[in-house]
Formats: sequence, C-alpha cells, structure tokens
Amino acid sequence: VQLQASGGGLVQAGGSLRLSCAASGRTFRMYSLGWFRRAPGEDSEFVAAIGWSADTTYFSDSVKGRFTISRDDAKNTMYLQMNSLKPEDTAVYYCAARRSYSDTYYYQSSEYDYWGQGTLVTVSS
Repeated sequence: VQLQASGGGLVQAGGSLRLSCAASGRTFRMYSLGWFRRAPGEDSEFVAAIGWSADTTYFSDSVKGRFTISRDDAKNTMYLQMNSLKPEDTAVYYCAARRSYSDTYYYQSSEYDYWGQGTLVTVSS
C-alpha cells in the first residue's frame, strides 16, 4: 500500500483544514487507518484513528471535539477534518495504514505498517 497525504497549508487560529490521504491497492477497506503528527523538535504524536466503519474512531485528547476522521473506501481515501485550529496544532501530519482482521483502531505508531510522506500544517496566531 502506498499512501499520499495532502491538504496541508497555512491557516489562522480558529480556521479549518481538511487533510486527505489517498491510498493505492484494491483492499483499502480492509485497512485500519490513522493520523499522526510531529511538531518541530518534538516526538511523533497520535492524532486520530479509524477502523473499517465510520463509527470506529478514536482521538487524542488534544484534538477531540475539534477534529473528525473519515474514510471513503470507494475513493481509497481517508480524511482528517480539522476545525478550531490552534497554533499548537502546527506540525507535519502523517497518515498511516495497516491491514486489520476486525473493525478496530490502533493508536500506537508501531502498529502501523505503511506511512505517507507527510503534509505540513501551520497555524498562525
């Protein structure tokens, strides 16, 4: 599976962005997916994850209530809708995928096998 993240950019605090993660492959629907981010000088941080179904989602406390995660299996694409952005959301955002055998999510980076190249989100104050 190859992943391509896009949609990053510069936005003012309080604004919104939608990130996309396009995947290759014909079994996309069998993959659990996630978003991670890395701010300058910091370790990678889990952001959000989704299982096979739209109801199986999990968010970090720092983004809960502001970000939503979704997937469109017909388009082999995952999305991260980011609202009420804060300067502390500034980071490179990475999408990740792993083959799964049940409808579940994963929130540790070590559990993912495939990674996109990252897209930069900058939130100005």
